Amino acid sequence: MVNVLKILLFLYMSLVIVLSFVYPPPLPGLDWADASRIFYFHVPQALVSFVAFAIAMVYSIIYLRTRKISADSKAALAAEFGMVFCILATLSGAVFARVAWGSFWNWDPRETSILLLLVIYGAYFALRQSIAQPERRASFSAVYSILAFVTVPFLGFIVPRIYDSLHPENTLVSQGGINVEGYVAFIFFSSLFCFLCLFIWLFKIGTRILTLEQRQLEESYVD
Repeated sequence: MVNVLKILLFLYMSLVIVLSFVYPPPLPGLDWADASRIFYFHVPQALVSFVAFAIAMVYSIIYLRTRKISADSKAALAAEFGMVFCILATLSGAVFARVAWGSFWNWDPRETSILLLLVIYGAYFALRQSIAQPERRASFSAVYSILAFVTVPFLGFIVPRIYDSLHPENTLVSQGGINVEGYVAFIFFSSLFCFLCLFIWLFKIGTRILTLEQRQLEESYVD
């Protein structure tokens, strides 16, 4: 059954990629209209990274309540995948920026916000590496993870909408913004669903690996 779901996910994601090129771009009529197709992948990647950071916060809270080291490991794992998707969103956004605005980086509010998120969560992993004692590392990391997530909605949704942005989603449809309805909505939300499923699948694989490592560690103590 699991293998069937993986095959279906692969086929559905392949369909989304094909549809994103078959249908007209979400911003037609512009010189760089074809580049706007990256909207179907760039934005879902960013949203999935926010979900991953939220899960990291939840497991951090669970650790502080239960003091189970497995919760800390899962929090770190979720944060790792959050960083991966955040980096993918940054890179895909840079590709679009190069085509649309002539430069990979323009210090746009959204670009700056996602860079700050990368720095904040990069510091999370630096903190984990700097503390050798497991319980102390888990406690400090959990507190930091909770505080770090407070910045996610602020940097991900609020700041980019306070200041003028080059991004199309900050522009009214009548002024050239993306109208998320019809086939655009179908492709976008299908892509978001696929990326969420991919994250869940990878997270489950990671938790299984963590469980196996924990069992091996416990067996070594017994021996």
